[in-house]
Amino acid sequence: MSVRKDSKWKRIIFHIILIISVIIAIYPALRVLGTSLRPNDALHSTSLSIIPDNATLNAYKELIFERNFLIWLRNSLVVTLFTVIIGVSLASTAGYVFSRKRFPGRKSGLTFFLLTQMFPATMLVLPMYLLLSQFGLTDDTLVIPFIGMAKAHIGLIIMYSSTALPLCVWQMKGYYDTIPESLEEAALVDGLNQFQAFYKIILPLAKPALVITALFSFMTAWNEYLVARVVMTDNSLYTLPVGLTNLAGQFNTAWSLFAAASVLIMVPVMAIFLILSRFLVGGLTLGGVKG
Repeated sequence: MSVRKDSKWKRIIFHIILIISVIIAIYPALRVLGTSLRPNDALHSTSLSIIPDNATLNAYKELIFERNFLIWLRNSLVVTLFTVIIGVSLASTAGYVFSRKRFPGRKSGLTFFLLTQMFPATMLVLPMYLLLSQFGLTDDTLVIPFIGMAKAHIGLIIMYSSTALPLCVWQMKGYYDTIPESLEEAALVDGLNQFQAFYKIILPLAKPALVITALFSFMTAWNEYLVARVVMTDNSLYTLPVGLTNLAGQFNTAWSLFAAASVLIMVPVMAIFLILSRFLVGGLTLGGVKG
């Protein structure tokens, strides 16, 4: 009986700790939501209520209909989408090669990928900007007018992809190491070539790692500010992090607009994490079993 009572109290304490942790994690987001609903004359209120008195959606209306928020959102989606596609494509193939093949420079290449992660992104801004400017990828000339992609967006995609790729390659390589090579050998015996074995057998088994790679590439492009601030020169080409800085005036800051924009930016991120949550644990853990 004592063992059962101990285990019961342990579960109660454990759940209390979890509830407190959830409240601590969610409360700041709820405060941001409450700030976005406040009237302009109540922004500096000290009230602790989540939903303020005289709550209004004026900040959301102004942000969407009177500002360039939708344009910034489109630019961020375009840059992020192409970054994810390039990141997943290159990381999945490069990780497979590093996992399955033995070739001169293999260990040196993996070590080089690790070394690139030792340097902060701020150190790479100037040399990468100079490199992109040599290829004309820093101006505002549209190359795909239908989706509003400019040369500067291509430069951003290249910079984001190169930043996220080393860690993604290591992630994919570690996950491929956990997949038995006998599966590919059986596929080759059955008549598949090397690419077909990779595409039809290995990639479906590596879905959790592909999801983690996509999420990492997504977050790299979605939240990045410094590089975009340097490369972007036209307001109509801004991504969300850069565009939101325009909401801050010299003498006054529209906190309600900032809060409303934060809420809207959180929505796609939360939706993606909820949809892909079943892959997260496997992708983050199995890749570290064997290396």
